[in-house]
Amino acid sequence: MAPTKTATKTTEKRANRTSATDTASKGFSAEEKAAARERVRELKAEAAKADGKTELLAAIARMQEPDRAIAKKVHALITAAAPALTPKTWYGMPAYAKDGNVICYFQNAGKFKVRYQTLGFSDKAKIDDGAMWPIQYALSELTATEEAKITALVKKAVR
Repeated sequence: MAPTKTATKTTEKRANRTSATDTASKGFSAEEKAAARERVRELKAEAAKADGKTELLAAIARMQEPDRAIAKKVHALITAAAPALTPKTWYGMPAYAKDGNVICYFQNAGKFKVRYQTLGFSDKAKIDDGAMWPIQYALSELTATEEAKITALVKKAVR
């Protein structure tokens, strides 16, 4: 009789991702996971033709102060500067789109537990200035100077 070979099952452990300091990656933070879940919810709402402005205003209403006050003012500035932009949420943040593409967004400090709010612009925004330019701006307060800068940036972004 010929000898029979038996299949052996080998298991390999998946290697943990490591950083430059060779420590195991902890993966996404709770805030990042929440933002991803929020984005899935937004995509479902968009497919159901939900009202983006209502979603955006609800996102602002959920913010803590002073984030909420600054977000309300940024919303007013953006909608006045570029009324053609469509309000929506993007990863749970207030955002403004043109032809379905996010142009700019507001990230409140409480969302990722950072020290300041930010106004960011996507690669679809036309804010290019030479070979290097900022695409995200920290906001700690809004004075007339910052309001004028935001208005000018948004107008430039949608030209």
